[in-house]
Amino acid sequence: MREHIMVTGGCGYIGQLLTESLLEEGHRVTVVDTMWFGNFLKEHNSLTIIKEDIRNFKNINISGIKTVFHLANIANDPCSDLNSKLNWEVNVLSTMEMIEHCISNNVSQFIYASSGSVYGVKDEEEVTEDLSLVPITDYNKTKMISERVLLSYSNDLLIQCIRPATVCGYAPRMRLDLSVNMLTMQALVNKNITVFGGNQTRPNIHIKDLIGVYMHLFHKKEECAGIYNAGFENMSIMDIAMLAADLSTATIEVTKSNDPRSYRLSSKKLLETGFLPQHSVKDAMIEVIDAYNSGILAMEDICYNIKTMKKLCDSGIIIV
Repeated sequence: MREHIMVTGGCGYIGQLLTESLLEEGHRVTVVDTMWFGNFLKEHNSLTIIKEDIRNFKNINISGIKTVFHLANIANDPCSDLNSKLNWEVNVLSTMEMIEHCISNNVSQFIYASSGSVYGVKDEEEVTEDLSLVPITDYNKTKMISERVLLSYSNDLLIQCIRPATVCGYAPRMRLDLSVNMLTMQALVNKNITVFGGNQTRPNIHIKDLIGVYMHLFHKKEECAGIYNAGFENMSIMDIAMLAADLSTATIEVTKSNDPRSYRLSSKKLLETGFLPQHSVKDAMIEVIDAYNSGILAMEDICYNIKTMKKLCDSGIIIV
């Protein structure tokens, strides 16, 4: 059944591809995005784009919208540390105001982009959804608290929280501050990869598979309420670097790291719902290599969230 759907952060790295997938299915989509990192969405008869900060979400008319995908946030640790007030306002306070606005306007399904990093450092071989959350950074903490806020409203509408692994692969609104993408570009541009530590294990997910997860849970609805991990390749940073080096003939330089975090996501719960991943870390690297070789991808500041946000803060575009 075709619906009217809202995607916050719909111009972003993940949001753009999700928006396009929803449009392809014939849905009417409204995107809310600050466009701090640009807008690569093409015009479409069923697409409406609202340039707005989600801190003003309660002022947006959402009448008739049945499903909200909430992807907009201050993403990653460096950006969250840039301004603590902005981080907590956008990632937590806005989420609470959003869910209340959605309930008041009869939204029936709310899908939240959380993070697999909420688990913190874990020694378990399989980090499942029922393990305790021990977030280390402010960014991780805002994700955990937002989850709890949203789940407290689960009697009022369908809540689905997705905890993705580190995302990889090419998209027009590219991010090169994510481990697989970053190490691959280092190999291509510098012919050398800098690895900090290397023994840390991190889960990964191809961006196309993550879009598939969102679409899968969207269609499953009440059958898949609650929290789901989404990550299918647990690899050490060194293994990622070695794969990137093999594909690009780059060298590897190892230095000390002050980031000890290791965790291995288990996505058995998601797989049991019938979802099957179709893409790999290697696929993501090949996409990045092809994009670079074809000239559509370069190591530009806009591909790094922290560099872009610093410029926007300095210029007064981001107001706290």
